[in-house]
Amino acid sequence: MSFDTQVPAVPRLEIRNMVRQFDGRTVVDDVSMTIQAGQVTCLLGPSGCGKSTTLRMIAGVEMQDSGEIYVDGKLICDTVFRVPPERREIGLMFQDFALFPHLSVADNVAFGLKGPKAEKRARVEELLRKVDLIRYIDEFPHQLSGGEQQRVALARALAPRPRIMLMDEPFSGLDNRLRDGIRDETLALLKEEDTAVLLVTHEPEEAMRMADEIALMRDGKIVQRGAPYNVYTRPRDKAAVAFFSDINILEARVEGALADTPFGQFLAPGVPDGTDVEIVFRPQHVKLDFDRGGKGPLPTPAAGVAARGVVERARFLGNESLVEFRMDFDGSVLRATVPNVFVPEAGRVMWLTVRRDRCFVFPA
Repeated sequence: MSFDTQVPAVPRLEIRNMVRQFDGRTVVDDVSMTIQAGQVTCLLGPSGCGKSTTLRMIAGVEMQDSGEIYVDGKLICDTVFRVPPERREIGLMFQDFALFPHLSVADNVAFGLKGPKAEKRARVEELLRKVDLIRYIDEFPHQLSGGEQQRVALARALAPRPRIMLMDEPFSGLDNRLRDGIRDETLALLKEEDTAVLLVTHEPEEAMRMADEIALMRDGKIVQRGAPYNVYTRPRDKAAVAFFSDINILEARVEGALADTPFGQFLAPGVPDGTDVEIVFRPQHVKLDFDRGGKGPLPTPAAGVAARGVVERARFLGNESLVEFRMDFDGSVLRATVPNVFVPEAGRVMWLTVRRDRCFVFPA
């Protein structure tokens, strides 16, 4: 009898229990993660949460206080043993492209290459064709646009065929019109090279667009990891919801596994009676109905009870409209977003309902 057992692939990059302290303050706190070849993981979090410090330790330009780093299953760094940065086969890309101004595009890309001159030239030309810059091979960085310089920096980082690419906010210096296209081109090229990528960003949209996996970081810890869809739709706490979008909050108390609110009851399974909770939902999950002689829509299991609000302000944002309501039940302000153009006048009465399957209940 034979059993078809699949052995898990050895991660291209693995970090275990990384800790870094500065002046007695822990800035990276027991961080562990794995990244497979060809996988893009985004380390996402607010400024100052330890993302860039984690990257610098993996690159070898900063030493951890404890923890281990493995590449293809081999130890490259702990607190005793350390492979020098230049021998780790790790590429680096930063917000500052750091191109050498006195070197041509070709010489910038070839800077980290070794071997015969003809082989180096062939690799440079191959990469410049991939990033559509072969026509600028003999130009200098100051003759290129910001987007073109970014692509030269990418080609230079990929030239030595690194097994891992570390990217620290590499697109933040580009304007919005360029950014999306260059991100997509960069991602396609990294996938083609089968490079494991760890991208640091504080922009949720960038993480959602580029990542196979998101590692959400806060106060030096990774608080949640998973596919972008799962991190967005199954957040572990209120802060995780708020990091990806604006939020509305209802306060309630649990009795009999139910939280009673002006929008009706919300299920709170496993929450002890008497617990104060916050019901969190995003503006895009608020449904609006017009007032009909002082009445709103009838209650439904999916949307609960309608609550009355008065428009305070509405504005069109380009692909959606944001409407702010002063709610009758407690005078609080709730926000709703509506696709396309919807700009009701201030003072208009409307009725709001909230999709139950898009709400999160957390202890207050």
